[in-house]
Amino acid sequence: MSRLWRQVRMTSPLARDRVCAAVLFVVAQIEVLSMGSGDAPLWALMLAAVGYTVPFAFRREHTLAAVCIVIASVVAESALLTDATRYFVPFLGAMLFSYSAGAYLEGRIAYAGLAIMVGGILTVTVLSPSQIAGDYIFPTCFGAIAWLAGRGVRTRTRLTEELHEAAVREQEAHELQALRAASDERRRIAREMHDVVAHSVSVMVVQAGGARRILDRDPARAVAAAAQIERTGREALAEMRRLLGVIHREDDDEHDARAPQPTMAGVGALVARAKEAGLPVELHVDGEKRTLPAGLDLAAFRVVQEGLTNALKYADHARTDVHVRWGERELELEILDRGPGPARERMGGEDGHGLVGMRERVKLYGGELEAGRRRGGGFRIRAKLPLVAGEAKVEAVA
Repeated sequence: MSRLWRQVRMTSPLARDRVCAAVLFVVAQIEVLSMGSGDAPLWALMLAAVGYTVPFAFRREHTLAAVCIVIASVVAESALLTDATRYFVPFLGAMLFSYSAGAYLEGRIAYAGLAIMVGGILTVTVLSPSQIAGDYIFPTCFGAIAWLAGRGVRTRTRLTEELHEAAVREQEAHELQALRAASDERRRIAREMHDVVAHSVSVMVVQAGGARRILDRDPARAVAAAAQIERTGREALAEMRRLLGVIHREDDDEHDARAPQPTMAGVGALVARAKEAGLPVELHVDGEKRTLPAGLDLAAFRVVQEGLTNALKYADHARTDVHVRWGERELELEILDRGPGPARERMGGEDGHGLVGMRERVKLYGGELEAGRRRGGGFRIRAKLPLVAGEAKVEAVA
């Protein structure tokens, strides 16, 4: 059951809404057929059922429009066809869309959505041929409670995002502090290496000069001086190896500066490593691969790498797709995830890394970069890099 729930969570919210809309539509049609049409045309009742069920599919993107369509459908059914209070699905739809108005609308528009829902519920009650005082009170109260529940969930979600964002910033600040401490330690080691080597070389120069002057007069002392020079040199080399070993231990996670830079040929291995890290990611390659200049090849690889890093940080192990499209005149890279994404579009920060650095890298080769949330949930990074040298507009990076 938990595995099934994780798979459901990995699907996009828009897909889940469409499935729920389809289920509501089927249930509403069955309810209309089972209750009978009375004096109203059956096709009109079925059409009205479409109006108060199908808008659930776009309740997140166009919430106010969906609320208006639902209320208009139910009121029209009550006024022109039959008593809508006979059916359960319109009532359920009113509750669901009251919640949606509270959860997905901003500020005053959310209160307008509440007013529309309450007005619609009261209108349907007034149009009902049989009504009691409770018909005015309870449905209205249920709609208001559903709206308040949506506002509460919205507030909690925003608070969770802000706390998550604060935690990420704190972690980044801690990592930056650690990097600064490591940098300070490297500078201290460099100064120490300079002092050790400078002293040893000075001693060796003095001893070599003395040995040269006494070589003819006292060869034995010259040989002893040469032996002392050798010992001093060996000690200096041993000290340098020890200090360099400390530096290398601090840089275990960094590549050797002499190692070849990554290229698009390594994207498959990069995706495989992300998958091993727990990210459900798939690579899709379209078109014929072409040989790129070294700098452009590295820039394209870094776009994919930063996109996967972003997904690992913020996608909450949601499904991610990496698309590499080789065109005649441009290379398009797209990283799509279906997770909650960052609380705000992280186009960089004080450290200048992340998406800001990637944007500057893409602009350097005359390309374009888009990064932001997707409709229906998730985050998208898309970069277009020109493959024709004459079209590239090289821009200086500030």
